[in-house]
Amino acid sequence: MRAVLWDLDGTLVDSEPYHWQAWYATMAAEGLAITREQFRATFGQRNDLIVAQWLGSDVAPDRARQIGDAKEARYRRLVRQAGLAPSPGAAEWVKRLQQEGWRQAIASSAPRRNVEVVLELLRFSDCFQATVAAEDVQRGKPDPQVFLLAASRLGAPPSRCIVVEDAAAGIEAARRAGMRSVGLSRTGAALPADLVVGCLTALPPDAFRGLLGDAV
Repeated sequence: MRAVLWDLDGTLVDSEPYHWQAWYATMAAEGLAITREQFRATFGQRNDLIVAQWLGSDVAPDRARQIGDAKEARYRRLVRQAGLAPSPGAAEWVKRLQQEGWRQAIASSAPRRNVEVVLELLRFSDCFQATVAAEDVQRGKPDPQVFLLAASRLGAPPSRCIVVEDAAAGIEAARRAGMRSVGLSRTGAALPADLVVGCLTALPPDAFRGLLGDAV
């Protein structure tokens, strides 16, 4: 049994512009003008932690949840209006891995409704045998819970799983889970992954087999 666990936002799909617009508008309604740098520093984190960082740790949990829900509803409206395309190389790799017999899962910090909308727009949800979203875990990345749960749902041991991620928090979560990792760094920023590329199209044909030490 071998498996690939895919992060969603920034990895399978380049949704950063829509998340940025949604967060900026939502926080502006709360009287806070966030910067692009503040936004990028939250990649891979859960919404309740993000809101607490921006509004202060004393923000009520219910209020933080309401703000996060408002942001996600705005995000879903944006992507439905504008549409989404897979990141370059993502669809090809997902389908190739499926043909080669790999088990695959989505392991995301995003709410389940977001995951469902994105997979609907991408139109290759049949390639995934499991999905883990924010509602399924109590601890966000860099805690390994999301990846360990995805592996469990696939019936794959962590040592036979490869995580594909674009955020440092996700790469750290993979390490803590005892999994190998592929880091997608569009900006060239350093990621402590086992293999780092600027685009999924740059992955060599034997990239996933090689990370597990499987013979070609």
